[in-house]
Amino acid sequence: MRILVLFNLKPGVDPAEYERFARETDIPGVNGLSSVIDFTVHRATGLFGSDAPSPYQYAEVIDVTNLDHFIADVSTDAVQAVAARFAEFADDPKFILTEDL
Repeated sequence: MRILVLFNLKPGVDPAEYERFARETDIPGVNGLSSVIDFTVHRATGLFGSDAPSPYQYAEVIDVTNLDHFIADVSTDAVQAVAARFAEFADDPKFILTEDL
Protein backbone atom coordinates (compact mmCIF):
# COMPACT_ATOMS: atom_id res chain seq x y z
CA MET A 1 0.00 0.00 0.00
CA ARG A 2 1.13 3.53 -0.73
CA ILE A 3 0.10 6.60 1.26
CA LEU A 4 0.42 9.99 -0.43
CA VAL A 5 0.61 13.06 1.78
CA LEU A 6 0.03 16.47 0.20
CA PHE A 7 0.51 19.65 2.17
CA ASN A 8 1.57 23.26 2.37
CA LEU A 9 3.54 24.83 5.16
CA LYS A 10 1.72 26.91 7.72
CA PRO A 11 2.04 30.68 7.29
CA GLY A 12 5.29 31.94 8.74
CA VAL A 13 7.08 28.57 8.63
CA ASP A 14 10.60 28.80 7.19
CA PRO A 15 10.89 26.22 4.39
CA ALA A 16 14.57 25.66 5.22
CA GLU A 17 13.65 24.78 8.81
CA TYR A 18 10.98 22.31 7.66
CA GLU A 19 13.33 20.73 5.10
CA ARG A 20 16.05 20.34 7.74
CA PHE A 21 13.53 18.58 10.00
CA ALA A 22 12.45 16.36 7.09
CA ARG A 23 16.03 15.36 6.17
CA GLU A 24 17.40 14.95 9.69
CA THR A 25 14.41 13.59 11.64
CA ASP A 26 11.33 12.66 9.64
CA ILE A 27 12.82 10.74 6.70
CA PRO A 28 15.23 8.58 8.72
CA GLY A 29 12.65 8.03 11.47
CA VAL A 30 9.83 6.91 9.20
CA ASN A 31 12.19 4.79 7.09
CA GLY A 32 13.24 3.06 10.32
CA LEU A 33 9.73 1.76 11.03
CA SER A 34 9.35 -1.96 10.41
CA SER A 35 6.10 -1.41 8.49
CA VAL A 36 7.67 1.05 6.03
CA ILE A 37 9.23 -0.14 2.79
CA ASP A 38 10.23 3.37 1.67
CA PHE A 39 9.48 6.97 2.60
CA THR A 40 10.39 10.00 0.51
CA VAL A 41 9.60 13.72 0.72
CA HIS A 42 9.38 15.91 -2.37
CA ARG A 43 9.27 19.69 -2.85
CA ALA A 44 6.79 20.65 -5.59
CA THR A 45 8.25 22.83 -8.32
CA GLY A 46 5.19 23.52 -10.48
CA LEU A 47 2.54 21.96 -12.66
CA PHE A 48 3.58 20.00 -15.72
CA GLY A 49 2.90 21.89 -18.95
CA SER A 50 2.11 25.12 -17.13
CA ASP A 51 3.75 28.09 -15.47
CA ALA A 52 1.20 27.83 -12.64
CA PRO A 53 2.42 26.94 -9.17
CA SER A 54 1.53 23.61 -7.61
CA PRO A 55 -1.48 23.71 -5.27
CA TYR A 56 0.73 21.90 -2.73
CA GLN A 57 4.29 22.78 -1.71
CA TYR A 58 5.27 19.26 -0.62
CA ALA A 59 4.37 15.63 -1.23
CA GLU A 60 5.34 12.60 0.80
CA VAL A 61 5.20 9.03 -0.46
CA ILE A 62 5.02 6.27 2.17
CA ASP A 63 5.13 2.66 0.97
CA VAL A 64 3.92 0.37 3.76
CA THR A 65 3.76 -3.40 4.13
CA ASN A 66 0.40 -3.37 5.88
CA LEU A 67 -1.85 -0.54 7.06
CA ASP A 68 -2.61 -2.10 10.47
CA HIS A 69 1.10 -2.64 11.12
CA PHE A 70 1.82 0.96 10.07
CA ILE A 71 -0.89 2.29 12.41
CA ALA A 72 0.66 0.31 15.28
CA ASP A 73 4.13 1.68 14.43
CA VAL A 74 2.99 5.31 14.32
CA SER A 75 1.03 4.97 17.56
CA THR A 76 4.18 4.77 19.69
CA ASP A 77 5.16 7.73 21.87
CA ALA A 78 8.40 8.26 19.92
CA VAL A 79 6.64 8.49 16.56
CA GLN A 80 3.87 10.64 18.01
CA ALA A 81 6.52 13.14 19.16
CA VAL A 82 7.84 13.39 15.59
CA ALA A 83 4.26 13.66 14.27
CA ALA A 84 3.61 16.54 16.66
CA ARG A 85 6.67 18.34 15.30
CA PHE A 86 5.47 17.70 11.72
CA ALA A 87 2.10 19.21 12.68
CA GLU A 88 3.90 22.42 13.68
CA PHE A 89 5.03 22.77 10.05
CA ALA A 90 2.25 21.28 7.90
CA ASP A 91 -1.03 23.08 7.27
CA ASP A 92 -3.89 20.54 7.02
CA PRO A 93 -1.99 17.68 5.35
CA LYS A 94 -4.04 15.27 3.24
CA PHE A 95 -3.19 11.58 3.79
CA ILE A 96 -4.42 9.72 0.71
CA LEU A 97 -4.61 5.92 0.86
CA THR A 98 -3.97 4.15 -2.44
CA GLU A 99 -3.87 0.67 -3.89
CA ASP A 100 -2.28 -0.61 -7.09
CA LEU A 101 -4.54 -1.38 -10.04
